[in-house]
Amino acid sequence: MALPRPLPGPLPGLLVLVVAAAAAAPPGPTEPRVYLSSWAVRVATGLRGAEGLARRHGLLCLGQPYYHFKHRGTRQKALSRHWGWNMRLRKEPKVLWFEQQTIKRRTKRSISVVPTDPWFHKQWYMNNDINPDLNILTAWSKGYTGLGVVLTILDDGIEKDHPDLSANYDPLASYDFNSNDPDPQPRYGAGDENWHGTRCAGEVAAAANNRFCGAGVAYNAKVGGVRMLDGPITDVVEAQALSLRPQHIHIYSASWGPEDDGKTVDRPGVLATEAFYRGATKGRGGLGSIFIWASGNGGINHDNCNCDGYANSIYTLSVGSVLAGGQRPWYSEGCSAILTTTYSGRTSGEEAQIVTTDLHHRCTNKHTGTSASAPLAAGMVALALEANPALTWRDLQHLVVRTSRPAHLQAEDWAPNGVGRWVSHYYGYGLLDAGLLVEMAKAWAGTRPLRRCSVKALRAPQTIGSQLTVSTNVSSCSGRTKRIRALEHVQVQLSLSYSRRGDLEIALTSPMGTTSTLVSARPYDTSQEGYKDWTFMSTHFWDENPDGTWTLQLENKGDAYNTGLLTSLTLVSLGAGGDSAGGLGQPGSGHPPSAACGGSSYAHQGSCLAYCPPHHYGHSQRAATNITRVCASCHPSCYTCQGASANNCTACPPSHTLDELSHSCSPPLASRAKEGLRPSLLPALIGGILSATLSVTHHVAFCIVTRSSYRPLRGVTPLPGSAWADPTPCPGSVWQQGHAHDLPPHPTSPRTPQGPEWCWGALAWHAAARERFPAGPGCVAGYPVPFPRRGGCGEEEEEEEEEM
Repeated sequence: MALPRPLPGPLPGLLVLVVAAAAAAPPGPTEPRVYLSSWAVRVATGLRGAEGLARRHGLLCLGQPYYHFKHRGTRQKALSRHWGWNMRLRKEPKVLWFEQQTIKRRTKRSISVVPTDPWFHKQWYMNNDINPDLNILTAWSKGYTGLGVVLTILDDGIEKDHPDLSANYDPLASYDFNSNDPDPQPRYGAGDENWHGTRCAGEVAAAANNRFCGAGVAYNAKVGGVRMLDGPITDVVEAQALSLRPQHIHIYSASWGPEDDGKTVDRPGVLATEAFYRGATKGRGGLGSIFIWASGNGGINHDNCNCDGYANSIYTLSVGSVLAGGQRPWYSEGCSAILTTTYSGRTSGEEAQIVTTDLHHRCTNKHTGTSASAPLAAGMVALALEANPALTWRDLQHLVVRTSRPAHLQAEDWAPNGVGRWVSHYYGYGLLDAGLLVEMAKAWAGTRPLRRCSVKALRAPQTIGSQLTVSTNVSSCSGRTKRIRALEHVQVQLSLSYSRRGDLEIALTSPMGTTSTLVSARPYDTSQEGYKDWTFMSTHFWDENPDGTWTLQLENKGDAYNTGLLTSLTLVSLGAGGDSAGGLGQPGSGHPPSAACGGSSYAHQGSCLAYCPPHHYGHSQRAATNITRVCASCHPSCYTCQGASANNCTACPPSHTLDELSHSCSPPLASRAKEGLRPSLLPALIGGILSATLSVTHHVAFCIVTRSSYRPLRGVTPLPGSAWADPTPCPGSVWQQGHAHDLPPHPTSPRTPQGPEWCWGALAWHAAARERFPAGPGCVAGYPVPFPRRGGCGEEEEEEEEEM
C-alpha cells in the first residue's frame, strides 16, 4: 500500500515515546523489518481533533504536533504492516501523513574500554577482578590512554622490536649509555638477565587490542629505554640518563638504586643531583620533568629507603608496594619519603604477579617487586598528564597525595597527620586511584610557587646517649617572603657519629603533632661512621602549617653502651606560600569540607574519603532529608570490618587470626593455650602452616639470587626448586664460613668438608649462628635471611651485590 509522502519543510517537532516493544534487541541489517503497534500521524486539525480521531479508531493519542497513535489490542511486534489500521488511517480525510513505526538498528558510537588482548583477564590489578583495583578502566572510560605523553625507562635496555612495544617505541626517548650508541636493545646472554627494562616498559605502554599479551596502563603513550645498568655505572652515566632530552621526555621511570642490604647509605653524586634539579626546574618547558622511583626491596633486611638518596629526593615520586589482599610484601621497605603505593603481586609466591612484556618477544605474569610498582605509577601519571599537560612536577605530587587512599592496605602505623590525611611509612598516602587522578588533574587550578625555609637547630654539638631530644622553633619562616602556609616536603640535614649506626632511630614531630620516623633501626648496619651531612626527608607533614616548635628525637634501640655525637642539624621546610590548590577544597582530602560528603565519599575527621582507613568502616546514617556517610569505628579486635561488632571483621592485625566462620579475630595461639584449640581454627592453622612453609622456601630461594651489578634492580625473581644450593663454591651473600668447633652443620643439608671449615645456609632458626656472628641478621620476622659476607667459601676482592 502506497503511503502519503511527508510534507516538505522543517519538522515542527515530534514527541518521542519509548514503549516497551522498543526495548527489544534491534534486528541485524539483513533481518526483516519489525512493525510495532504504533503510528506516527500528522492531522489537519489540532490536538482536540487528533484525540477525537484516535478515539474513533480505538487508538491512543500520545503527543503533538505529529501525533503518536498506539493501539493497545494489536500485536506489539509483527513482520508485516497491519493492513486494517493502515487502511483506516488512509481513508481519513483529516490525516495528512502517517507511518506505522518500525524498530530501527542504532549503535552507540562509544569505544569499549576493555582491551581484547588475550592476557588482559590476568591483569587483575586493573580489570576490576579485585576491589579496589587501580581504577584504570575508569580513567580509560574518560578517554585518557596516555596519548601525547612520552616516557623513558632508565634500566638495562628495552626490546624495542617486541610485538607489544614496537608500535609505541620512541627512539628519541632512548639511548645506550653503556655502549654509547642510540640503540637500547638489551644484551642477550645464556641467562637472559637483562629482562628488567623490557618488563617495566610493557607495564607502562604495551599496546592494546593487538591480540598479544596484555595492555599497558598508558597504552597510547610513547615509550623509550635507556640502557645504563648493564655495565659500570658512574655519576656521569646517571646524570646523562636523568637529563636525556628533557624537552621531549615527560616522565623518567627508575626501578633501581643503591644496595637494599640494610646497611648501605648512599645518594646521587654531584652530577646526578644537578640533573635532578635541572630536570625539575627546566624540563618540559619549565614545568619540570617527572621522576618516578621504586622505594626499594630491602624489607627482608629491615632496610629503610630514607638511606637511599634517590628515593628520598624531593624531586622523585617514591612508590611503595602492596599485595592484592592489602598485605605488605616481605621485600617492600618503608620510609617517610614514600608518597604513594601500587600493586606488585597478588600473592607472595610466583604466580599471579604483574603481566607484562618479556625478552624474546614473549609475555610474562611473574614480574614483581617494587620494580613492578613504580612503572604502574608512571603509567597512571601519564594518564594525568594527558588530562592536563600543564601540570608541574609539584602539581603531580599534590594530585598523587590527594588521589591515594588507605583502602585495605594493612599496617599498624596508619595515622592522620595534622590536616587529617592518613599516612603510613610503608604506603605513603595509600593506593593510587587512576580514575580519581585524571578527574582531579583535569580540574587542577595549579600550585602556588615553592618556598624554602632553612633553620639551623643546633648551636653546639650534643652527646647522643640512650636518647637525645632537640627542639627548634621555625617562627623565622613566618616572614612575608618566606612564609609557608602548606608544607610539602620537610628535610632534616644532619651530621653525627655513632658506635653502631643501625641501632639509632630518628623521628621528627611537627608543631601540629604529627610524628614521622625518619629512619628506623637497621640490624644489619654495624657501621661506626654515623651520618655525614646526610639528608632525611618526610612527606608526612603534607599541607600542615610549619609555624611552631619542631622536635627531633634520636633513640638508641641497641646495646646500652652505644654512644655518639650530634654535630650539626638543619631543618628545611618546603611548601607553598598559600593554600596549595585553588578551588579544590580543604587540603585534608581534596574534597570540599562538609559534615556530609557528597557522592560516595565518607566523612572522617574533617575529610571526605573514598575509602575508610583501617579500623573504620563506611556507615550510612539516615537523616530527615538525606543520607550522611561517615567512617565509623570497628571493634578493637578488627583491622578492617563491615560493622561495629566483633563478628564483623574482614581482616585482622598481623598477630591475630581471622575465623572465617564467625568473622572474628582470634588472639595468638600462645595466649589461648589453656583453652585448647577450637575445631574452627584447624583449617586456618593448617593453611597457615602450609603458607609459612611455602613462604620460607620462597624467601630462601630469593636470598640465593645474586648478580654482579653496580645498581641492584628492584624486581624480585623467585627461584623454583630447592632453597638449598651446592655449598662449594658458596655465593657470598648467602653462605658463611665457619669452624667445626663453632657451629654444627645444618641437620638436613649435606655439606662438603673443607678441612676444619665448611659453608652452611643462613637459616633464620640457626641460633648458633646468631651467637657466633652477633652482627648477623639472626631471626628477622620469621624469614630466612643472608648473613653479611665475611670472607672464605669463594672469597673475592670485589663486593658482590644482590639482584633485587
